Amino acid sequence: QVQLVESGGGLVQAGGSLRLSCAASGRTFSVMGWFRQAPGKEREFVAGIGWSSGSANYADSVKGRFTISRDNAKNTVYLQMNSLKPEETAVYYCAARGRWYSDYSRGYDYWGQGTQVTVSS
Repeated sequence: QVQLVESGGGLVQAGGSLRLSCAASGRTFSVMGWFRQAPGKEREFVAGIGWSSGSANYADSVKGRFTISRDNAKNTVYLQMNSLKPEETAVYYCAARGRWYSDYSRGYDYWGQGTQVTVSS
C-alpha cells in the first residue's frame, strides 16, 4: 500500500522558514512533488524532483526561495521554504508518480493528506 506522510508544517512569521518532509512507502517512484492549496483557490504546483537524477523544477513564484531535495536511503522528499509570505498560507501536499517525463507539474498518481502552513504578517 502506497503511503505519503507529510510533516513539518506550522505557523511562521513572514520572512521565516520551514522545512516540510514527506516519507514515502509502498513502492518506488520516478518523480515526487509538492503542491499547495490556499482557501478558495485551486491546488497549484510548487516544486518537483526526479528521484534518480535529482533534477528539480519550481513554480516561478517560489524560485530562489524554495528548495526541493530527496534522501534516497530514507525514501523522503523535503521542501525547504525560505522568505515565506502571508499569501503562501496553504495546505501543502506531497505527491508522487511512477512515470518519468520532464514536466514535473502534472500527472501524479499518489497524494498525501497535506500539512498546514500558516504565514502570519
